[in-house]
Amino acid sequence: AWTGEINGRVFCDVCADGSMGPEDHFLEGAEVAVLCMTKSGEVLNYQAFTNSKGIFTVAETMPESNRWDTCLARPISSVYQYCNLLGDTNFATKFSYSLSSGRSYTVRPFSYQPLKTPMYC
Repeated sequence: AWTGEINGRVFCDVCADGSMGPEDHFLEGAEVAVLCMTKSGEVLNYQAFTNSKGIFTVAETMPESNRWDTCLARPISSVYQYCNLLGDTNFATKFSYSLSSGRSYTVRPFSYQPLKTPMYC
Protein backbone atom coordinates (compact mmCIF):
# COMPACT_ATOMS: atom_id res chain seq x y z
CA ALA A 1 0.00 0.00 0.00
CA TRP A 2 0.99 3.60 -0.61
CA THR A 3 0.28 6.48 1.81
CA GLY A 4 0.28 10.15 0.84
CA GLU A 5 -0.17 13.27 2.93
CA ILE A 6 -0.76 16.93 2.06
CA ASN A 7 -0.63 19.70 4.62
CA GLY A 8 -0.49 23.47 4.84
CA ARG A 9 -1.49 26.49 6.89
CA VAL A 10 -4.05 29.27 6.76
CA PHE A 11 -3.47 32.66 8.36
CA CYS A 12 -5.07 36.08 8.78
CA ASP A 13 -2.99 38.64 6.87
CA VAL A 14 -4.01 41.54 9.11
CA CYS A 15 -2.12 44.26 7.18
CA ALA A 16 -2.95 42.70 3.76
CA ASP A 17 0.71 42.81 2.74
CA GLY A 18 0.83 39.29 1.30
CA SER A 19 3.27 37.85 3.83
CA MET A 20 3.28 36.48 7.36
CA GLY A 21 4.30 39.16 9.85
CA PRO A 22 4.23 39.72 13.63
CA GLU A 23 0.70 41.19 13.48
CA ASP A 24 -0.71 38.15 11.66
CA HIS A 25 -2.09 34.97 13.22
CA PHE A 26 -3.08 31.48 12.12
CA LEU A 27 -6.77 30.70 11.65
CA GLU A 28 -8.45 27.76 13.37
CA GLY A 29 -11.47 26.22 11.63
CA ALA A 30 -10.68 27.46 8.11
CA GLU A 31 -11.90 25.08 5.40
CA VAL A 32 -9.61 23.84 2.63
CA ALA A 33 -10.47 21.63 -0.35
CA VAL A 34 -7.94 19.26 -1.89
CA LEU A 35 -8.65 17.56 -5.23
CA CYS A 36 -6.32 14.82 -6.40
CA MET A 37 -6.24 12.85 -9.62
CA THR A 38 -4.86 9.34 -9.30
CA LYS A 39 -2.59 7.59 -11.78
CA SER A 40 -5.67 5.69 -12.99
CA GLY A 41 -7.57 8.96 -13.68
CA GLU A 42 -9.94 8.89 -10.70
CA VAL A 43 -10.63 12.27 -9.08
CA LEU A 44 -10.70 12.29 -5.28
CA ASN A 45 -12.15 15.24 -3.36
CA TYR A 46 -11.04 15.92 0.22
CA GLN A 47 -12.21 18.50 2.75
CA ALA A 48 -10.05 19.59 5.67
CA PHE A 49 -10.29 22.11 8.51
CA THR A 50 -7.41 23.84 10.21
CA ASN A 51 -6.46 23.13 13.81
CA SER A 52 -5.57 25.70 16.51
CA LYS A 53 -2.19 26.29 14.80
CA GLY A 54 -3.82 26.92 11.41
CA ILE A 55 -2.63 23.57 10.01
CA PHE A 56 -4.72 21.35 7.75
CA THR A 57 -3.85 17.77 6.77
CA VAL A 58 -5.23 15.33 4.20
CA ALA A 59 -3.93 11.75 4.16
CA GLU A 60 -4.88 8.63 2.24
CA THR A 61 -3.65 5.05 1.96
CA MET A 62 -4.30 3.23 -1.30
CA PRO A 63 -2.71 0.72 -3.69
CA GLU A 64 0.55 1.97 -5.25
CA SER A 65 -0.98 1.53 -8.72
CA ASN A 66 -3.76 4.03 -7.89
CA ARG A 67 -1.76 6.66 -5.97
CA TRP A 68 -2.10 10.44 -6.35
CA ASP A 69 -0.59 11.92 -9.50
CA THR A 70 -1.57 15.60 -9.42
CA CYS A 71 -3.41 17.60 -6.78
CA LEU A 72 -4.96 21.03 -6.30
CA ALA A 73 -5.40 22.63 -2.87
CA ARG A 74 -7.52 25.74 -2.36
CA PRO A 75 -9.04 27.61 0.57
CA ILE A 76 -12.84 27.48 0.85
CA SER A 77 -13.80 29.62 3.84
CA SER A 78 -12.76 31.33 7.05
CA VAL A 79 -15.10 31.24 10.04
CA TYR A 80 -13.87 34.63 11.27
CA GLN A 81 -16.05 37.57 10.22
CA TYR A 82 -13.20 40.01 10.88
CA CYS A 83 -10.86 38.11 8.56
CA ASN A 84 -12.73 36.38 5.74
CA LEU A 85 -11.67 38.02 2.47
CA LEU A 86 -9.49 35.64 0.50
CA GLY A 87 -5.99 37.05 0.18
CA ASP A 88 -4.74 37.66 -3.34
CA THR A 89 -1.35 36.01 -2.80
CA ASN A 90 -2.39 32.41 -3.34
CA PHE A 91 -5.90 31.36 -4.46
CA ALA A 92 -4.97 27.75 -5.24
CA THR A 93 -1.91 25.55 -5.52
CA LYS A 94 -1.63 22.85 -8.19
CA PHE A 95 1.22 20.35 -7.90
CA SER A 96 2.47 16.96 -9.00
CA TYR A 97 2.59 14.39 -6.24
CA SER A 98 5.60 12.18 -6.88
CA LEU A 99 6.61 11.48 -3.29
CA SER A 100 7.22 7.99 -2.02
CA SER A 101 4.91 6.39 0.53
CA GLY A 102 4.82 8.09 3.92
CA ARG A 103 6.21 11.41 2.66
CA SER A 104 4.18 14.60 2.96
CA TYR A 105 3.80 17.57 0.62
CA THR A 106 3.44 21.03 2.18
CA VAL A 107 1.62 23.70 0.18
CA ARG A 108 2.35 27.41 0.51
CA PRO A 109 0.19 29.11 3.17
CA PHE A 110 -3.22 30.46 2.23
CA SER A 111 -4.32 33.82 3.63
CA TYR A 112 -7.45 35.75 4.43
CA GLN A 113 -7.60 39.51 5.02
CA PRO A 114 -9.84 41.75 7.13
CA LEU A 115 -12.51 43.88 5.46
CA LYS A 116 -10.71 46.94 6.76
CA THR A 117 -6.96 47.20 7.28
CA PRO A 118 -6.13 48.50 10.79
CA MET A 119 -4.68 51.99 11.16
CA TYR A 120 -1.37 50.68 12.59
CA CYS A 121 -0.56 49.00 9.27
